[in-house]
Amino acid sequence: MSTKFIDPSATIKDALKAIEINSERMAVVASSDDKELFGTVTDGDIRRHILNGGSLEASVHSVMNKEPITAIASMSDNFLRQLFITNNIRGIPLVDDSNKFIRVIYKKNVNNNENIFDERTFGAAIIMAGGEGMRLRPLTLDTPKPMVEINGIPLLERQINKLKSIGVPIIYLAVNYLKDVIKDYFGNGENYGVNIQYINETMRLGTAGALSLIPDLNFNQPVLVMNGDILTTSDYSHIYHFHLDHKADMTVTAKDYHIEIPYGVIQYEGVKIKSIEEKPSQRFFCNAGIYVLSAQIINSINSIKFLNMTDVIDQCINDGKNVLVFPLHEYWSDIGTEHDLKVARSIFEDNESELK
Repeated sequence: MSTKFIDPSATIKDALKAIEINSERMAVVASSDDKELFGTVTDGDIRRHILNGGSLEASVHSVMNKEPITAIASMSDNFLRQLFITNNIRGIPLVDDSNKFIRVIYKKNVNNNENIFDERTFGAAIIMAGGEGMRLRPLTLDTPKPMVEINGIPLLERQINKLKSIGVPIIYLAVNYLKDVIKDYFGNGENYGVNIQYINETMRLGTAGALSLIPDLNFNQPVLVMNGDILTTSDYSHIYHFHLDHKADMTVTAKDYHIEIPYGVIQYEGVKIKSIEEKPSQRFFCNAGIYVLSAQIINSINSIKFLNMTDVIDQCINDGKNVLVFPLHEYWSDIGTEHDLKVARSIFEDNESELK
């Protein structure tokens, strides 16, 4: 497998490796022998494949775009710029007259005096950092759960660093339990290169009630909302582009979860057995605690009361909003137990540079 393209015989797992080292989250599928272009595969293609129950061991040929937008390498910047605008894409494979792959050109590579390709980001991020972390006692008796360290770095600091890396202009921290520990550590965010404002919960408000305390948001960009105990290697900017590309009102991240049943499962009617399946498995997509919401939805939550994010999701669905699921295939944990913490520390201790 080349760092520039992958062979059609590659698996989706191979494609993921190629995509993960590419900031634009796209891989080109071309023949290793003569570089004939077969298609492209993106992070979004793979996530849709996962949602449809597909395996990462399947051939990349089954998920790739077999008719991608391409351009002859000699085309002008003006022509390429128009292709980007017309087709709303972020990468274009360049080929020669015989459809042999040469390289990929991205928006940022094209001269652009009008700044039409400027990368935008979330209007703000809101981190729910007020939980008590009861299942991690006694560790959380003196330490808020979001400040538990992974390889010497608090969970919350890891989240803030990721938000800084994509240029989020303001980060709201909803705090309650041992809030002074968090405030003393981060201050106004100046030492971390970010703008931090605090939302003080005076009572338990659930996983979404603190949204009612956020000042009215006067921008059109979507807002990232996440739990303060989430540890993931997923790039938040990919969720942002997914949300925009699908014109979503709310996007809910989900983790693929399998349950293996170690027994034969009986299907029956009355007392008569209809069938028996030996050791079946069940597959679920579980809420991963990271959300993207329109600023309008957050502004509409103005009643201070106990509210869970599941209540917000249900209300949006009932109101006919466009609520979508974004599957995570990257590392994810909510650090809910001592075992989760031990596993995360072990993983990051061995692979810190690869998992940032």
